[in-house]
Amino acid sequence: MPRKPRKQRNAEQLIRQQRVREQTRARRRPTRDDMARVLLWQMITAAQAQKDPNRALGKVRDSIVDDLERQGFDVRESEDVFHELADRYSDGLYPFRPKRHLTPF
Repeated sequence: MPRKPRKQRNAEQLIRQQRVREQTRARRRPTRDDMARVLLWQMITAAQAQKDPNRALGKVRDSIVDDLERQGFDVRESEDVFHELADRYSDGLYPFRPKRHLTPF
C-alpha cells in the first residue's frame, strides 16, 4: 500500500489534533504547560517562604537554569526569565486567570 501524500497526511493530522484538543477541553484535562506553570509557581512561593528566601530561591533558579542550559538555552536569559517570574509571583496573589472555556456555563 503506497504512502499517502503529504497534504493528505497533514490534513488528517490537523483533524486528529483538533479532536484531541476538543476532548481535552471537554474532559477539563490540564495540559503539560498548565501543570508546569502551577508547579513553578508553587516552587517559587515555597522558596520565598523559607527562613532564607534568597538562598532557597537561588537553589530553585540554579536547578532550573542548569537544565535549560543543557537544552541549549542561554544562561543569562534563563536567569532573567526566572527572576521576572519570581518577581511577578512575589506579591502573594494567585497569578493565574480562570480558564473561561472550562466553566460549565
